[in-house]
Amino acid sequence: MRASFLWGVVILWVASSAVMAGEPLRIESSLDSMGSTYTVVAYHQDANKLQQAIEIAFEEVKRLDALLSNYRPRSEWSQMNRGAASHPVRVSPELFELLEACLNYSRTSEGAFDITVGPLLKIWGFYKGSGRLPHRAEIRGALTRVGYRNVTLDRESFTVKFGRAGVELDPGGIGKGYAVDRVVELLKERGIESAMVTAGGSSIYGLGAPPKETGWKIKIRHPKRPDQTVAEIELNNMSMSTSGTSEKFFVSGGKLYSHIFDPRTGYPATGMLSACVVAPRTVDSEAWTKPVFINGRQWSRQRLPRGYRAFLCEDRADTPCAWLQ
Repeated sequence: MRASFLWGVVILWVASSAVMAGEPLRIESSLDSMGSTYTVVAYHQDANKLQQAIEIAFEEVKRLDALLSNYRPRSEWSQMNRGAASHPVRVSPELFELLEACLNYSRTSEGAFDITVGPLLKIWGFYKGSGRLPHRAEIRGALTRVGYRNVTLDRESFTVKFGRAGVELDPGGIGKGYAVDRVVELLKERGIESAMVTAGGSSIYGLGAPPKETGWKIKIRHPKRPDQTVAEIELNNMSMSTSGTSEKFFVSGGKLYSHIFDPRTGYPATGMLSACVVAPRTVDSEAWTKPVFINGRQWSRQRLPRGYRAFLCEDRADTPCAWLQ
């Protein structure tokens, strides 16, 4: 894990000039963690305050990596996965609350969002790999270990219990959004009112607005032609997350298979190239991109929570891209 803080003579000189001119300092800094790159662009007139806020925020990302990683054997998430099939595993209140939220996403999405997709990711080769085409028997076997109803939470004891052996939770559909929201909370607590926080470019939160602007301008690119902008949006105390087939995929027999699974069938979802969801919290926008992507436009029009927005690019010959109406 490596943090790249953009301090130095040039930045500090710019800070001094900006303060003298009555304008806020802009600092951009990045950190590689949780399998992604987290970037903060923030404005404030106090250079020390801005630097400290970003450093504290990135320490929080590192803490969450140690909590939520399913690649770290000692993380709380990994320990839960190893033990919860044989006995109730007590977890921290923070992790318990996140798991409760995940099960709620599963219920409201009719099972399209499901953190128990770990076995599917493994047989399809997307866990620490670039993908492979499994045999149908492998998929049928994995499906017996997939399903959010296999997870039982006990709020009185803060324990997690799996309904059968082989169940494995995967944080990939929720971890980045949760981390972005925590970074935003810490920046706000330290007086930062203007910042954009991104995780891998697919989960974004716009805090306030840049100087002399009404929001953080975000361009949505065409999934097949990344040099083409198909929509623009301003984020002001709002988030946007994106799921798409171009993030992680492989081709077999001339057919593209992406890492976005329908956990009810065991196969990668089809019919969509990308889905963007705009919501007040990044954890919500990230979670909802999967059901929108998997279930499509008609379902999303009826089920997307009030106050959310969605932009979809469908996998058809004319590749229609449009906001959900």
